[in-house]
Amino acid sequence: QVQVVESGGGLVQAGGSLRLSCTASGLTFDDYGLGWFRQAPGKEREGVSCISWSGRSTSYADSVKGRFTISRDNAKNTLYLQMNSLKPEDTGMYYCAAGLRYPCSGSWARLSYKYWGQGTQVTVSS
Repeated sequence: QVQVVESGGGLVQAGGSLRLSCTASGLTFDDYGLGWFRQAPGKEREGVSCISWSGRSTSYADSVKGRFTISRDNAKNTLYLQMNSLKPEDTGMYYCAAGLRYPCSGSWARLSYKYWGQGTQVTVSS
């Protein structure tokens, strides 16, 4: 049984930092491309960042480039998202998703990721 669990969310002031983690079990972690998505109240879900199954490719939404960094530790079956210089518009529920050998390029956010976590809430106050 595959389980995907996010953690690390919380309340932070604008300009602050958070590091999200996503741990997956029940799958061969390094065979999976991974993505971070977020959804703010009343808005559609958007892709924030992805990393390919090989770890060689990463991609970021324009809104987070230069502030967020995605990484993965295959030995720990864990995906990370380091978020710096947070803004109120970064507020939302953040989800981790996994897709078998998914690339991280082009329209990666439109791929049908098979496994999703329950999300972790990030709230940035002004």
